[in-house]
Amino acid sequence: MELKTLALKAFAQNKQAALLIGGAGVAFLGLGLGYKYLRKPEKLVRVGVVSQLLIHPLKSGRAVSVPLAECLQIGLKFGELQDRHWLVVTEEGHMVTGRQQPRLVLLSLTCEDGHACLSGPDMEELRFPVNQPDNSVIDCRVFGADIQGRDCGEETSRWLIRFLGKEQTFRLVHFEPQMRGRQSEPLLPPFEVAYPDEAPVMLLSEASVQDLSSRLEEGVTTKRFRPNIVISDCEAFAEDSWVDIQIGSVRLQRVKSCGRCVFTTVDPETGVISRKEPLDTLKSYRLCKPSDQHIYQKSPLFGQLLVVKQAGILQVGDVVYKISH
Repeated sequence: MELKTLALKAFAQNKQAALLIGGAGVAFLGLGLGYKYLRKPEKLVRVGVVSQLLIHPLKSGRAVSVPLAECLQIGLKFGELQDRHWLVVTEEGHMVTGRQQPRLVLLSLTCEDGHACLSGPDMEELRFPVNQPDNSVIDCRVFGADIQGRDCGEETSRWLIRFLGKEQTFRLVHFEPQMRGRQSEPLLPPFEVAYPDEAPVMLLSEASVQDLSSRLEEGVTTKRFRPNIVISDCEAFAEDSWVDIQIGSVRLQRVKSCGRCVFTTVDPETGVISRKEPLDTLKSYRLCKPSDQHIYQKSPLFGQLLVVKQAGILQVGDVVYKISH
């Protein structure tokens, strides 16, 4: 009887608490169900097709066209190739791009069986190990931000000096997985990049390039604008309005338009810089609205910069969907 009395007493003391907890649980369940049914479902709207996937292993170097790629938080990857993971720097660690050395656009960097291969016009190919853990780590500067890179060795440095000219010393560095990427700008969502200008992924449509070409005396190709994802089967500049997109299992989110600079005036076939077209024509019709001048200043907008919200595999031929909420 004593045990029964204690049990009844405990039940009486906890009955009120149980009722409160049970009521809260019902309320929480009701809120959850309400959210489920009140929330507008996502709608996928077909907006185009992936026509090219391009990885630029060396910043400012030639693109490698691939049939598929891993789309990671830090950008596109195909085997040992990762987008903008190699960088030419000065002896002091400052980045060197096609803006300062236009002939960089003629260089190719590929990877196979644990070795990287550098090639360029009138140069013998140079092979070197991708991983060189005994080499020094260099503190580099990319657009004023600090980032590290593993030095790729003296032989690689001499090869670059022969190609680019002997006026100064150049070195090649490699961004490794354990290194910390550059942080996004304060006004953008938080993300990291290796050596790209601003964001992990850049998207551009074929129609936008064709529209620009129709306004030029000499046409241009997508190659000049160095995108990662090229889209077909859409109208010119349709990509300007895509905030959230899905390609296969990959989800991407627009963070800003791509402001263009003098690098667009480097001919990717000759490595010659004109400092005029197509930049002048872009400025005639692709400037931002006045309210966005604090972001883009006087740079014309061409292409969209994206972050990866959900990683996965991209393939040429994949359908591109705009996500509407």
